[in-house]
Amino acid sequence: MIDPEALSFDEKGLIPAVVQDARTGEVLTVAYMNREALERTLEEKETWFWSRSRAVLWHKGETSGNTQRVVEVRVDCDGDALLVRVEPAGPACHTGERTCFYRSLGEPDKEEGANRPPGGPAQTVLAELWETIDERYRTRPEGSYTTYLFEQGLDKILKKIGEEATETIVAAKGKTGEPDLAEVRYESADLLYHLMVLWRQVGLQPEEVWGELQGRHLVKDVSPRKGPGFKRRDQ
Repeated sequence: MIDPEALSFDEKGLIPAVVQDARTGEVLTVAYMNREALERTLEEKETWFWSRSRAVLWHKGETSGNTQRVVEVRVDCDGDALLVRVEPAGPACHTGERTCFYRSLGEPDKEEGANRPPGGPAQTVLAELWETIDERYRTRPEGSYTTYLFEQGLDKILKKIGEEATETIVAAKGKTGEPDLAEVRYESADLLYHLMVLWRQVGLQPEEVWGELQGRHLVKDVSPRKGPGFKRRDQ
């Protein structure tokens, strides 16, 4: 822990803040905070910044709804820059792009892996899917299948999970006893989507699931609990 009073603000009373998606590691934007913006960010757990062009304090998402829930604020070794790890509720950029860094300067490196999103493509896809599900839960747009599931309620969501799990099993067995990989891929995607809808319905964050998996990995265990007497076993 570091005392905010120990931070090095510049001659204008500002400190740069790099805003990063806590789920994917993707850099979303770079903004500036004065002491009040930092204090409000820490207190309210949503990002506040100082606009250098307008000379005003502003709350990210106040008009757009694209707020950023603060997970953690880190300080660099010199105490003159911040890393703000957030869970975004929408695009970070005023253009509507997910990140302000959506353009490349010069030719990108074509070597394998050079253009992968920070945190890996799987994490990025899952984060974007979660953002969509969360947005549907909050706004309930008409005609959306996700909206339909939320409005039907928990029993409907659980029924769909059961159906998709069964279809995944059938695909894995295949018509000839061999897995139909295309069907397994398709049904697995459906199953994962409906699971994430369930998480949002009951108020479970994806990070809690990832944390559970990580905790099992750290003790070399990925098996589910079998009851009160369950003992972890090595892989």
